[in-house]
Amino acid sequence: MMKIGELARRSGLSAHSIRYYERIGLLPYAGRDQSRQRDYDESILVWIEFLRRLKTTGMPIRDILRYAALRAQGPNTGSERRALLEQHRQQVRDHVTELQACLVILDAKIAGYAGSDHKEKNHDRPQPLPAKPPGAGPSRLGRD
Repeated sequence: MMKIGELARRSGLSAHSIRYYERIGLLPYAGRDQSRQRDYDESILVWIEFLRRLKTTGMPIRDILRYAALRAQGPNTGSERRALLEQHRQQVRDHVTELQACLVILDAKIAGYAGSDHKEKNHDRPQPLPAKPPGAGPSRLGRD
């Protein structure tokens, strides 16, 4: 068992955040000791780490709250929790795929600079804008 200060130190959350997470339902309310201080079981550290992973992977807070509420309801919500995690996993996979495509572009850009021997090869040079036809109104950028 640990007090809120130790949980804060071990989890990396502030005591204020821990109390807030309890209040909004992300963390279960802690038991109290004889002096009415919060007393946490070590297993809460695993739950906090899982919440951190969900947040890091971009799960919206409303979905994290939904998952926490389902978890609090017990094992009979397992299929709903699984579905929520499967949906999030697909979103994470899609995001990873998008990031990998971005890495390919970055690698190509970096390779272009590496092979240029510091000679400019239009890697970042802005392309000239097409000439404005006679009689055309102001540009959409608001400058002529």
